[in-house]
Amino acid sequence: MIGSKRNWVIAAIVVALAGGGYLAWQALRPADLPDGFAKGNGRIEAVEIDIATRAAGRIKDILASEGDFVTARQIIAVMDTEQLQAQRSEAEAELQRAIIGIDTARSLVTQREAERESAQAVIAQREAEFDAARKKLHRSEQLSERGNVSEQVLDDDRARAQGATATVGAAKAQRAASDAAISSARSQVVAAQSSVVAARATVRRIEADLDDSTLKAPREGRVQYRVAQPGEVLSAGGRVLNMVDLGDVYMTFFLPTAQAGRVAIGSEVRLVLDSVAGTVIPATVSFVADVAQFTPKTVETTEERQKLMFRIKARIAPELLAKHVRQVKTGLPGMAYVRLDAKAEWPAKLQGPLAR
Repeated sequence: MIGSKRNWVIAAIVVALAGGGYLAWQALRPADLPDGFAKGNGRIEAVEIDIATRAAGRIKDILASEGDFVTARQIIAVMDTEQLQAQRSEAEAELQRAIIGIDTARSLVTQREAERESAQAVIAQREAEFDAARKKLHRSEQLSERGNVSEQVLDDDRARAQGATATVGAAKAQRAASDAAISSARSQVVAAQSSVVAARATVRRIEADLDDSTLKAPREGRVQYRVAQPGEVLSAGGRVLNMVDLGDVYMTFFLPTAQAGRVAIGSEVRLVLDSVAGTVIPATVSFVADVAQFTPKTVETTEERQKLMFRIKARIAPELLAKHVRQVKTGLPGMAYVRLDAKAEWPAKLQGPLAR
């Protein structure tokens, strides 16, 4: 009788302990998400940008330190430009010489055109002399037929007419030479103009190299680390700094096949970071991987396929980031909650307070 009573007491104690343990487990375990939602843990990330040299050269100075916040177009590094400055001076001198060459070539064209006008005047004079010699020869021939002019006079007039014909031909040849000289002088003008265009292009190219020698931040962001130091010589494309674009911040997380298949681009996401657990950060799905991660070499069974994980990216709105840009930090861990069903209502813990 005593033994039965003792067993009953022990059984009661065990039941009480079990019930208390169950109630404690229910109170302490995390609440499950309702249907229509999925969650995954991840870290805040941002697009990284390498600040690199366009051409080979020596770093003169770096104006940003690791952790510094920089604004768009802010100068963050300067390359040594002494050699480029000398090249620009040389190119500018070549440009001035080419400009002077245009004036010289145009003056030569004017000179050749004046010579052509002179040759044209000589032709007119020689043609007039030829016409007079021809008429005189004609009269002498008529008088010679009547015996009024000696043969000597006729021969002289005939020679004079032939000489006039030759001088007309020489004058016309001189005009042709003048025409050729004008064409040559005009081609020299075109060549000089081309030299000016080429020289100006060289100056612009060197000025572009000088501008590229001043390294500027392409966007607002934070410098992560220096890759090089002042005084180092880098090749073309050599990295100087690495920064993160704080206007393109997102969290990467993973979901299993069944849930990832229901996630659409633009789906609403809410992020809760460990460091600010009381604040909910709104985001949207910007990327869903089309290839599973952690994939076995062969996937043959349904159970194995359900183990596949797909990478998801939830991007925070740039407008929200702009309001808190100096507080944004990458690497912070947290949870991402995705609404798979657009009609599902967010749980109370994810309704607020929302970051604004």
